[in-house]
Amino acid sequence: MDRLTVSPSPHLHAKASTDRIMLDVVIALTPAIIVSILFYGWSELLVLAVSAVSCVGLEYLIARFLMKRTSRFSGTSALVTGLLLAMNLPATTPWWIVLLGAVFAIAVVKMSFGGLGQNLFNPAIAARVFLLVSFPVAMTDWRMPEGFVGAVDAVSGATPLGLIKEGLKSGHSISEVLSASGLDASSVLRDIGGSAGEVSAIAILLGFCYLLIRKVVKPWIPLSIVGTIALISFVFNAFDPEHFTGVGFNLLTGGVLLGACFMATDYVTSPMSNWGGVVFGVGIGIIVMSIRYFGSYPEGMSFAILIMNCFVPLINRAFHQKKFGRA
Repeated sequence: MDRLTVSPSPHLHAKASTDRIMLDVVIALTPAIIVSILFYGWSELLVLAVSAVSCVGLEYLIARFLMKRTSRFSGTSALVTGLLLAMNLPATTPWWIVLLGAVFAIAVVKMSFGGLGQNLFNPAIAARVFLLVSFPVAMTDWRMPEGFVGAVDAVSGATPLGLIKEGLKSGHSISEVLSASGLDASSVLRDIGGSAGEVSAIAILLGFCYLLIRKVVKPWIPLSIVGTIALISFVFNAFDPEHFTGVGFNLLTGGVLLGACFMATDYVTSPMSNWGGVVFGVGIGIIVMSIRYFGSYPEGMSFAILIMNCFVPLINRAFHQKKFGRA
């Protein structure tokens, strides 16, 4: 006689799997990765390779030999972590620093809490902040080596955000800083230095559109981050344009788009409900602009995401997801 097996409800299964979702994120990152390699050349390719291989290899070794997991290993989640970490690093980062960042992301931030789905903080962002604090010189070396799309002079200097921050600290206005550097607002937004993830806003937005089409992410968190940053920038810039940067500058420089589209939307470390996501995004936007306008660091996206990660459990309690089966 055939046996009837009854499992706990719910009995509705989605077609999407973790591997499929992570693969979609890799596909979405591909345009930005291609552009970064074209601009930064072999050095960026090395950073990407070391980061991706290290993260996947470390997660396998820890899961297999330390946590004694014998089930089939899937490295897609670790691959996404490795790619995002690489996109947050300068192309000139030494390979051993990249490897150390991968160890921190996987061994400390992710696997020490139990692995995928149980980490409190975004592994790539936490590793980036760890490296920034531990190796500030290497992590702020913004030289732009020759890429595959034409020669770029190997210069070492501040990013546009750092340039403005240092100038304002010295008592100069924004227009004076740009004039002294031989730049204007349009050239700053076009010829930027920084991490690989800051090279092309169009490539990042193309990837984000793919995630939306595939229904991998919802737009509420990115829109609330971008909207909050735009609103604060507009108000402060309208009040004093010589000491507060404008909307376009704050949206297109630094890691705002990469962080909003690919890291703040991480399933594990972001709120589950739509309204919770809006609160989460608004909080990130406020922290980013507070650091940029009044803090010591020129950029604040990584710190903002980590800080708001701490509040996700409270946000989830305040904004409950709709109960299964309820209209």
